[in-house]
Amino acid sequence: MSNLVEITSGPLDLRGKKKAVLLFGASWHEACPPLEAVLSALVGTAGQFVFFGKIDAESVSDLSEKFNVTNVPTIVVLNGEGVVERLEGGVDPAQVTQAVQRLIVAPENATAAAPGSVTTTAVDPQKELTQRLDRLIRSDTVMLFMKGVPDAPRCGFSRQAVELLQSQSVPFGSFDILSDESVRQGLKKHSDWPTYPQIYVNGELIGGLDILKELAEDSPLKEQWDIKDAASATSSGNTLHDRLGKLVNRHNVMLFMKGLPSAPRCGFSRQIVELLDSTGVAYDSFNILEDEEVRQGLKEFSNWPTYPQLYVHGDLVGGLDICKELHESGEFVDMLQ
Repeated sequence: MSNLVEITSGPLDLRGKKKAVLLFGASWHEACPPLEAVLSALVGTAGQFVFFGKIDAESVSDLSEKFNVTNVPTIVVLNGEGVVERLEGGVDPAQVTQAVQRLIVAPENATAAAPGSVTTTAVDPQKELTQRLDRLIRSDTVMLFMKGVPDAPRCGFSRQAVELLQSQSVPFGSFDILSDESVRQGLKKHSDWPTYPQIYVNGELIGGLDILKELAEDSPLKEQWDIKDAASATSSGNTLHDRLGKLVNRHNVMLFMKGLPSAPRCGFSRQIVELLDSTGVAYDSFNILEDEEVRQGLKEFSNWPTYPQLYVHGDLVGGLDICKELHESGEFVDMLQ
Protein backbone atom coordinates (compact mmCIF):
# COMPACT_ATOMS: atom_id res chain seq x y z
CA MET A 1 0.00 0.00 0.00
CA SER A 2 1.32 3.43 -0.94
CA ASN A 3 2.20 5.93 1.78
CA LEU A 4 2.05 8.82 -0.67
CA VAL A 5 -0.74 11.39 -0.51
CA GLU A 6 -2.77 11.25 -3.70
CA ILE A 7 -3.38 14.74 -5.09
CA THR A 8 -6.41 14.88 -7.34
CA SER A 9 -6.75 18.62 -7.92
CA GLY A 10 -5.11 21.97 -7.40
CA PRO A 11 -4.20 24.20 -5.70
CA LEU A 12 -1.39 22.28 -4.09
CA ASP A 13 -1.83 21.69 -0.34
CA LEU A 14 1.38 20.56 1.39
CA ARG A 15 -0.39 20.22 4.74
CA GLY A 16 1.73 22.81 6.47
CA LYS A 17 5.12 21.50 5.36
CA LYS A 18 7.70 23.63 3.55
CA LYS A 19 9.45 20.80 1.73
CA ALA A 20 7.85 18.36 -0.67
CA VAL A 21 8.56 15.58 -3.15
CA LEU A 22 5.93 15.11 -5.86
CA LEU A 23 5.72 12.13 -8.21
CA PHE A 24 3.94 12.93 -11.48
CA GLY A 25 3.03 9.58 -13.03
CA ALA A 26 0.48 7.61 -14.99
CA SER A 27 -1.22 4.31 -14.23
CA TRP A 28 -0.16 2.85 -17.58
CA HIS A 29 3.56 3.57 -17.22
CA GLU A 30 5.53 0.62 -15.82
CA ALA A 31 8.30 2.81 -14.39
CA CYS A 32 5.93 4.58 -11.99
CA PRO A 33 5.12 1.79 -9.46
CA PRO A 34 8.81 1.16 -8.60
CA LEU A 35 9.39 4.88 -7.98
CA GLU A 36 6.21 5.06 -5.91
CA ALA A 37 7.54 2.16 -3.82
CA VAL A 38 10.85 3.97 -3.25
CA LEU A 39 9.14 7.19 -2.16
CA SER A 40 6.67 5.28 0.03
CA ALA A 41 9.61 3.71 1.86
CA LEU A 42 11.17 7.15 2.36
CA VAL A 43 8.01 8.44 4.02
CA GLY A 44 8.94 6.35 7.05
CA THR A 45 12.28 8.13 7.50
CA ALA A 46 11.56 11.62 6.15
CA GLY A 47 7.79 12.01 6.42
CA GLN A 48 8.00 14.29 9.45
CA PHE A 49 10.09 16.79 7.48
CA VAL A 50 8.86 16.32 3.91
CA PHE A 51 5.45 16.05 2.22
CA PHE A 52 5.32 13.14 -0.25
CA GLY A 53 2.61 13.22 -2.88
CA LYS A 54 1.66 11.50 -6.12
CA ILE A 55 -0.19 13.09 -9.00
CA ASP A 56 -1.73 11.60 -12.12
CA ALA A 57 -0.10 13.89 -14.66
CA GLU A 58 -2.89 13.48 -17.21
CA SER A 59 -5.83 13.91 -14.83
CA VAL A 60 -4.44 16.85 -12.83
CA SER A 61 -3.35 18.88 -15.82
CA ASP A 62 -3.28 22.22 -14.00
CA LEU A 63 -0.50 21.06 -11.68
CA SER A 64 1.33 19.37 -14.56
CA GLU A 65 1.32 22.68 -16.43
CA LYS A 66 2.36 24.62 -13.33
CA PHE A 67 5.45 22.45 -12.87
CA ASN A 68 6.21 22.05 -16.58
CA VAL A 69 5.70 18.28 -16.53
CA THR A 70 5.87 17.02 -20.11
CA ASN A 71 6.63 13.33 -19.58
CA VAL A 72 6.18 10.67 -16.93
CA PRO A 73 7.51 9.75 -14.54
CA THR A 74 8.75 13.11 -13.28
CA ILE A 75 9.76 13.77 -9.66
CA VAL A 76 9.66 17.41 -8.56
CA VAL A 77 11.48 18.42 -5.35
CA LEU A 78 10.19 21.57 -3.64
CA ASN A 79 11.77 23.70 -0.95
CA GLY A 80 9.52 26.54 0.13
CA GLU A 81 7.95 28.07 -2.96
CA GLY A 82 10.49 26.85 -5.48
CA VAL A 83 11.58 23.77 -7.38
CA VAL A 84 15.13 22.87 -6.36
CA GLU A 85 15.49 19.61 -8.23
CA ARG A 86 13.78 17.61 -10.95
CA LEU A 87 14.23 13.97 -12.00
CA GLU A 88 12.66 12.88 -15.28
CA GLY A 89 12.22 9.74 -17.36
CA GLY A 90 14.45 6.79 -16.45
CA VAL A 91 15.17 7.58 -12.81
CA ASP A 92 17.57 5.49 -10.74
CA PRO A 93 16.14 4.75 -7.27
CA ALA A 94 19.46 5.78 -5.70
CA GLN A 95 19.10 9.23 -7.29
CA VAL A 96 15.67 9.61 -5.72
CA THR A 97 16.96 8.76 -2.26
CA GLN A 98 19.91 11.11 -2.65
CA ALA A 99 17.61 13.95 -3.75
CA VAL A 100 15.45 13.45 -0.64
CA GLN A 101 18.54 13.41 1.60
CA ARG A 102 19.71 16.71 0.09
CA LEU A 103 16.27 18.19 0.65
CA ILE A 104 16.17 17.14 4.32
CA VAL A 105 19.47 18.81 5.22
CA ALA A 106 18.90 21.94 3.11
CA PRO A 107 17.74 25.11 4.91
CA GLU A 108 14.11 26.00 4.24
CA ASN A 109 13.65 28.04 1.05
CA ALA A 110 17.33 27.47 0.18
CA THR A 111 18.05 28.18 -3.51
CA ALA A 112 14.34 28.36 -4.09
CA ALA A 113 13.25 29.38 -7.56
CA ALA A 114 9.91 30.25 -9.07
CA PRO A 115 7.51 27.31 -9.25
CA GLY A 116 8.14 25.29 -12.37
CA SER A 117 11.75 26.36 -12.74
CA VAL A 118 14.72 24.06 -12.26
CA THR A 119 17.94 24.76 -10.40
CA THR A 120 21.27 23.16 -11.20
CA THR A 121 22.47 20.50 -8.77
CA ALA A 122 25.81 18.77 -8.30
CA VAL A 123 24.34 15.48 -9.50
CA ASP A 124 24.49 14.82 -13.24
CA PRO A 125 21.99 11.98 -13.79
CA GLN A 126 22.83 11.62 -17.48
CA LYS A 127 26.55 11.26 -16.79
CA GLU A 128 25.88 8.69 -14.08
CA LEU A 129 23.57 6.74 -16.41
CA THR A 130 26.11 6.78 -19.24
CA GLN A 131 28.83 5.45 -16.93
CA ARG A 132 26.50 2.75 -15.65
CA LEU A 133 25.53 1.67 -19.18
CA ASP A 134 29.20 1.41 -20.15
CA ARG A 135 29.83 -0.81 -17.11
CA LEU A 136 26.85 -3.01 -17.90
CA ILE A 137 27.82 -3.42 -21.56
CA ARG A 138 31.32 -4.55 -20.56
CA SER A 139 30.28 -6.71 -17.62
CA ASP A 140 30.65 -9.86 -19.77
CA THR A 141 32.34 -10.74 -23.06
CA VAL A 142 28.94 -11.32 -24.65
CA MET A 143 26.11 -9.27 -23.12
CA LEU A 144 22.45 -9.71 -24.03
CA PHE A 145 20.01 -6.97 -23.06
CA MET A 146 16.64 -8.65 -23.19
CA LYS A 147 13.10 -8.70 -21.84
CA GLY A 148 13.13 -11.16 -18.97
CA VAL A 149 15.92 -13.56 -18.05
CA PRO A 150 17.38 -16.49 -20.05
CA ASP A 151 15.33 -19.04 -18.10
CA ALA A 152 12.14 -17.00 -18.53
CA PRO A 153 12.19 -14.64 -21.54
CA ARG A 154 9.36 -12.11 -21.64
CA CYS A 155 9.09 -11.74 -25.42
CA GLY A 156 9.55 -13.94 -28.49
CA PHE A 157 12.53 -12.03 -29.87
CA SER A 158 14.41 -12.34 -26.58
CA ARG A 159 13.57 -16.04 -26.41
CA GLN A 160 14.95 -16.60 -29.92
CA ALA A 161 18.17 -14.73 -29.11
CA VAL A 162 18.70 -16.85 -25.99
CA GLU A 163 18.02 -20.08 -27.88
CA LEU A 164 20.40 -19.12 -30.68
CA LEU A 165 23.26 -18.26 -28.30
CA GLN A 166 22.67 -21.40 -26.27
CA SER A 167 22.46 -23.60 -29.36
CA GLN A 168 25.97 -22.46 -30.31
CA SER A 169 27.25 -22.85 -26.73
CA VAL A 170 28.11 -19.17 -26.49
CA PRO A 171 28.58 -18.12 -22.83
CA PHE A 172 26.84 -14.81 -22.22
CA GLY A 173 25.67 -12.46 -19.53
CA SER A 174 22.26 -10.84 -19.60
CA PHE A 175 20.32 -7.90 -18.24
CA ASP A 176 16.55 -7.73 -17.91
CA ILE A 177 15.63 -4.30 -19.27
CA LEU A 178 12.12 -4.69 -17.81
CA SER A 179 13.66 -4.48 -14.34
CA ASP A 180 15.13 -1.01 -14.85
CA GLU A 181 13.40 1.69 -16.89
CA SER A 182 16.46 3.97 -16.85
CA VAL A 183 18.54 1.28 -18.58
CA ARG A 184 15.68 0.36 -20.93
CA GLN A 185 15.28 3.90 -22.24
CA GLY A 186 18.86 5.07 -21.81
CA LEU A 187 20.45 2.22 -23.76
CA LYS A 188 18.37 3.03 -26.84
CA LYS A 189 20.00 6.47 -27.05
CA HIS A 190 23.40 5.26 -25.85
CA SER A 191 23.65 2.66 -28.61
CA ASP A 192 21.44 4.44 -31.17
CA TRP A 193 19.47 1.20 -31.47
CA PRO A 194 15.74 1.53 -30.77
CA THR A 195 14.66 -2.07 -30.07
CA TYR A 196 15.42 -5.11 -27.93
CA PRO A 197 17.10 -7.51 -27.62
CA GLN A 198 20.54 -5.94 -28.09
CA ILE A 199 23.75 -8.00 -28.24
CA TYR A 200 27.19 -6.65 -27.35
CA VAL A 201 30.57 -8.37 -27.74
CA ASN A 202 33.62 -6.95 -25.95
CA GLY A 203 31.69 -3.75 -25.30
CA GLU A 204 30.71 -3.22 -28.94
CA LEU A 205 27.14 -3.34 -30.24
CA ILE A 206 26.50 -6.23 -32.63
CA GLY A 207 22.83 -5.47 -33.18
CA GLY A 208 19.52 -7.18 -32.64
CA LEU A 209 18.02 -10.58 -33.36
CA ASP A 210 18.03 -10.27 -37.18
CA ILE A 211 21.76 -9.46 -37.31
CA LEU A 212 22.50 -12.23 -34.81
CA LYS A 213 20.69 -14.70 -37.08
CA GLU A 214 22.60 -13.50 -40.15
CA LEU A 215 25.94 -13.85 -38.38
CA ALA A 216 25.06 -17.35 -37.19
CA GLU A 217 24.31 -18.41 -40.76
CA ASP A 218 27.78 -17.30 -41.94
CA SER A 219 29.92 -19.21 -39.44
CA PRO A 220 29.91 -20.29 -35.77
CA LEU A 221 29.54 -17.29 -33.50
CA LYS A 222 32.32 -18.41 -31.16
CA GLU A 223 34.78 -18.39 -34.06
CA GLN A 224 33.68 -14.94 -35.19
CA TRP A 225 33.95 -13.55 -31.67
CA ASP A 226 37.09 -15.54 -30.73
CA ILE A 227 35.45 -17.16 -27.72
CA LYS A 228 37.14 -20.16 -26.13
CA ASP A 229 35.45 -23.51 -26.20
CA ALA A 230 32.96 -23.69 -23.35
CA ALA A 231 34.21 -27.05 -22.10
CA SER A 232 37.86 -26.05 -21.82
CA ALA A 233 36.95 -22.70 -20.34
CA THR A 234 34.77 -24.34 -17.73
CA SER A 235 37.39 -26.93 -16.84
CA SER A 236 40.00 -24.24 -16.28
CA GLY A 237 37.55 -22.27 -14.14
CA ASN A 238 38.48 -19.04 -15.94
CA THR A 239 35.13 -18.11 -17.48
CA LEU A 240 33.06 -17.73 -14.31
CA HIS A 241 36.00 -16.36 -12.30
CA ASP A 242 36.66 -13.70 -14.93
CA ARG A 243 32.99 -12.82 -15.11
CA LEU A 244 32.73 -12.43 -11.34
CA GLY A 245 35.88 -10.33 -11.34
CA LYS A 246 34.26 -7.98 -13.85
CA LEU A 247 30.99 -7.88 -11.95
CA VAL A 248 32.49 -6.92 -8.58
CA ASN A 249 34.36 -4.10 -10.34
CA ARG A 250 31.36 -2.91 -12.36
CA HIS A 251 30.96 0.06 -10.01
CA ASN A 252 33.11 1.56 -7.26
CA VAL A 253 30.40 0.43 -4.83
CA MET A 254 28.75 -2.83 -5.93
CA LEU A 255 25.94 -4.57 -4.05
CA PHE A 256 24.92 -8.19 -4.71
CA MET A 257 21.43 -8.63 -3.31
CA LYS A 258 18.12 -10.43 -3.64
CA GLY A 259 15.93 -8.25 -5.82
CA LEU A 260 16.51 -4.63 -6.85
CA PRO A 261 17.11 -1.53 -4.70
CA SER A 262 13.58 -0.41 -5.60
CA ALA A 263 12.12 -3.84 -4.79
CA PRO A 264 14.27 -5.93 -2.39
CA ARG A 265 13.28 -9.58 -2.11
CA CYS A 266 14.47 -10.20 1.45
CA GLY A 267 14.72 -8.24 4.70
CA PHE A 268 18.53 -8.23 4.81
CA SER A 269 18.75 -6.82 1.28
CA ARG A 270 16.14 -4.19 2.14
CA GLN A 271 18.11 -3.09 5.22
CA ILE A 272 21.43 -2.76 3.41
CA VAL A 273 19.75 -0.76 0.61
CA GLU A 274 18.30 1.61 3.23
CA LEU A 275 21.75 1.91 4.80
CA LEU A 276 23.44 2.69 1.48
CA ASP A 277 20.70 5.11 0.41
CA SER A 278 21.09 7.02 3.69
CA THR A 279 24.72 7.82 2.80
CA GLY A 280 23.94 9.50 -0.53
CA VAL A 281 26.81 7.58 -2.17
CA ALA A 282 26.08 6.24 -5.66
CA TYR A 283 26.19 2.46 -6.09
CA ASP A 284 25.20 -0.28 -8.52
CA SER A 285 23.56 -3.62 -7.77
CA PHE A 286 23.14 -7.14 -9.13
CA ASN A 287 20.07 -9.29 -8.51
CA ILE A 288 21.49 -12.73 -7.67
CA LEU A 289 18.01 -14.28 -7.98
CA GLU A 290 18.22 -13.77 -11.75
CA ASP A 291 21.49 -15.67 -12.25
CA GLU A 292 22.08 -18.95 -10.41
CA GLU A 293 25.64 -19.20 -11.73
CA VAL A 294 26.56 -15.88 -10.12
CA ARG A 295 24.55 -16.67 -7.00
CA GLN A 296 26.47 -19.88 -6.30
CA GLY A 297 29.81 -18.88 -7.82
CA LEU A 298 30.19 -15.64 -5.88
CA LYS A 299 30.02 -17.54 -2.59
CA GLU A 300 33.23 -19.39 -3.49
CA PHE A 301 34.76 -16.38 -5.25
CA SER A 302 34.44 -14.25 -2.10
CA ASN A 303 34.52 -17.06 0.47
CA TRP A 304 31.37 -15.49 1.89
CA PRO A 305 28.35 -17.84 2.12
CA THR A 306 25.41 -15.44 2.40
CA TYR A 307 23.75 -12.44 0.75
CA PRO A 308 23.74 -9.49 0.51
CA GLN A 309 27.43 -8.89 -0.26
CA LEU A 310 28.96 -5.42 -0.64
CA TYR A 311 32.14 -4.66 -2.59
CA VAL A 312 34.10 -1.40 -2.76
CA HIS A 313 36.66 -1.01 -5.54
CA GLY A 314 36.40 -4.75 -6.18
CA ASP A 315 37.17 -5.75 -2.58
CA LEU A 316 34.63 -7.51 -0.38
CA VAL A 317 33.44 -5.46 2.58
CA GLY A 318 31.03 -8.10 3.88
CA GLY A 319 27.34 -8.47 4.58
CA LEU A 320 24.70 -6.52 6.45
CA ASP A 321 26.14 -7.02 9.94
CA ILE A 322 29.57 -5.66 9.01
CA CYS A 323 28.04 -2.70 7.18
CA LYS A 324 25.92 -1.91 10.24
CA GLU A 325 29.00 -2.03 12.48
CA LEU A 326 30.88 0.31 10.13
CA HIS A 327 27.90 2.66 10.09
CA GLU A 328 27.63 2.72 13.88
CA SER A 329 31.34 3.45 14.21
CA GLY A 330 31.13 6.32 11.71
CA GLU A 331 33.44 4.63 9.21
CA PHE A 332 30.87 3.54 6.61
CA VAL A 333 30.72 6.68 4.45
CA ASP A 334 34.50 7.12 4.41
CA MET A 335 34.93 3.48 3.42
CA LEU A 336 32.45 3.84 0.54
CA GLN A 337 34.18 6.94 -0.78
